[in-house]
Parts: sequence; C-alpha cells; structure tokens
Amino acid sequence: MEAFPTTVQPAYSGFSKRSQPNIKKVRFADGFEQRQLAGIAAHQNGKIYNLIFQNISETASDEIEYFLNERALDQASFTFTPPSEESVKTGTYSQSGTTITVSITAHQLFANDSITVDFTSGSATDGTFSVVSLTNANTFVITAGSSATNSGNCTVTKSGTSNFVCESWSKSIPYVNRATINATFREVFEP
Repeated sequence: MEAFPTTVQPAYSGFSKRSQPNIKKVRFADGFEQRQLAGIAAHQNGKIYNLIFQNISETASDEIEYFLNERALDQASFTFTPPSEESVKTGTYSQSGTTITVSITAHQLFANDSITVDFTSGSATDGTFSVVSLTNANTFVITAGSSATNSGNCTVTKSGTSNFVCESWSKSIPYVNRATINATFREVFEP
C-alpha cells in the first residue's frame, strides 16, 4: 500500500474533519426510536478530511496530483496521517498472565485501536497492540504475547495513520510557480 507524500503538509486554515457514523434507525409510530451501528462497530465511524495544501511549489503540487491520479487509476487506498491525529501519552500498567491493564488519564482510545506501547519500566515486552477493551475513560486492556506478572510505567503512541481514498481534488495556481490543492480524503477500512 502506498503512503501519501509527506514532503508537504496541509495548511491548518480551512482544514476540517467530519464524522458520519453508519447508524441504522427504526422509528415506531409512538415516537420510540431504536439506533444500531451497522456492521463492525470499529469500522462504522470513518472520518472525512477536507485538506488544503496552500501556497506550495508547483513541483510539490505536481507530486501530490500525480500520486492522487495514480490512486484513481489503480483504485487503491493509501496511508495518511492527518494533522494533529498522532497522540503520545504516559501512564502505568499491570500485567497478569497475558492481560495487560493500562491506566492513562483521558486516554481517548477505542476498542480495536492500534497502538504502540513502550514499557519504560518493568519487564513487559514493547510492541504494537490492539486495544481489546475499555474499562473506562482512564483504563484499557491489551493482550501480551507471553504470560508474566509485573507492572511499571509505559508510553502509548497512537499514530493516527489510517487508510484513505481521495475521490475528488482541485488545483489552482494563484501565482507563478505556486499552487493550492483542495482534496477530500475519506477513511476506509481495509486489511
């Protein structure tokens, strides 16, 4: 899978992020309404980013445009890390068997999120993990590859990198050798 070029970052002016959960609703005659996520819960709230690559060189705009044209032709998704979506937080952990319980104030993670954990003390093995479950807003559970009993401190990184497709973009050239690209990236869930 190709990665979006990182030589140019989008501008923060005009940057927007939108969520649109895929929810099925049934409303009964008496006004009662039932709501349910359709499909796998972790895949039903894809984000849509409206990005502006503003006042970039013509060369950089050509690189972005070429990349997006190639993805349109092969219909493949690409990886991209939206601005300010990476988070790094520190906390504590305790391991019993293969279950590791991590405590971080306001962790902002969800079940199935992919995270990298650096165990800075204790004897747990660093690695990339999937969040198994959430106990509350400050505690979550991951599964270790081997059984042990220990505890310590850890640093958790959520990269924010996801798979995206870009179904539309536009390019304007307001000045000689300068360009602006407006693009809409839609998050997709693929292996």
